[in-house]
Amino acid sequence: MVGFGKTIIFLGMALIVVGFLVLMLGKFSHIGRLPGDIFVKKGNFTFYFPLTTCIILSLLFSLIMFFMSRK
Repeated sequence: MVGFGKTIIFLGMALIVVGFLVLMLGKFSHIGRLPGDIFVKKGNFTFYFPLTTCIILSLLFSLIMFFMSRK
């Protein structure tokens, strides 16, 4: 059970670091505006779905979890 607690603490610290990076690099980063992200604007209706961004973040999270689970 101690290993699980350390994992939760590590994930929390990683989220804090990612949060600071997003805040600091938000104006200079293209995350959320990548090719493949869906953006439709018609009149007063706007639909936005960051498909490519979701795929990239999912791959990164999967890699992090894969490397954390290896012993």
